[in-house]
Amino acid sequence: MQLRQLEYLVALARERHFVRAAAACYVSQPSLSAAIRRLEHELGVPIVRRGRRYEGLTPEGEVLLAWAHRILAEQDALRQELSALGDGLTGTLRLGVVPTALPASFLLTTPFCERHPRARVSIESLSSVDILHGLAEFELDVAMTYLDDDSALRRLPLYEERYMLLTPIDGPRADVGTATWSQAATLPLCLLNSRMRNRRIIDECFAADGATAAPAIESDTVAGLYAHLPSGRWSSVISHAWLHMFGVPEGMRVVPLEGPAHGPRVGLVTGPHDPPSVLTAALLTVAREAGVREALDDLLRTYLRGHDH
Repeated sequence: MQLRQLEYLVALARERHFVRAAAACYVSQPSLSAAIRRLEHELGVPIVRRGRRYEGLTPEGEVLLAWAHRILAEQDALRQELSALGDGLTGTLRLGVVPTALPASFLLTTPFCERHPRARVSIESLSSVDILHGLAEFELDVAMTYLDDDSALRRLPLYEERYMLLTPIDGPRADVGTATWSQAATLPLCLLNSRMRNRRIIDECFAADGATAAPAIESDTVAGLYAHLPSGRWSSVISHAWLHMFGVPEGMRVVPLEGPAHGPRVGLVTGPHDPPSVLTAALLTVAREAGVREALDDLLRTYLRGHDH
């Protein structure tokens, strides 16, 4: 059994198509198919359910796939550890990030790259469910996600979301020091859609104040939401972490929402590696020193002070 064969199997399971898997591995389709057949012959078990097209893996193939993920991840970890003994860390850190935490991710990735200039970071925007899958399947090294579930994975808290009303300066709630969730619900709203974990969290906040949000516009990205705000027509509920990337559009102001002082925690979650890979450990070290919570809170105070004058 060769590592290349395991790489082909992982690609086939991911692409679910022989031609696409071969293209992803930069080999011809016949070469990939022959390598998989040799692997079946060596192990003495069927791996792929074959018909006129790819139909999935056999039970034996699923077991082998799990081992392939693990073996290839260990290979990457070995290379990283050896590189750390030489001229410094090399390789690519695979970082999954929930979309609502993307604006704050640079507070980790920038100092990481400054400290380890020969290493690279590959960021993938994923749902919290897809992140857990990616960690379990060794497709991700570490993730920046919500920490409000019962997962047994190792965690490092970074900050707690604070929710603000972003509203036009000439709107009905713009001249108040704070607003309630029920007051925010009466405004023309633009929010993330209900598939987003952040939206489900703020819906719970609306419900706790006896209100239901009925946004006229919904988006599946923070950028899409912000694109509508400069018109001066819409208000939105934002996480304070978004201010680092998007700020406050001209003609709008930030109003704190009454309710819990902090929302759910956001932090780093590592996969089943024990101990974590060298690159993952290096990011965790940077994260412990980065002061993400303090940086986000300081920026929020700056915006709030700016509107008090």
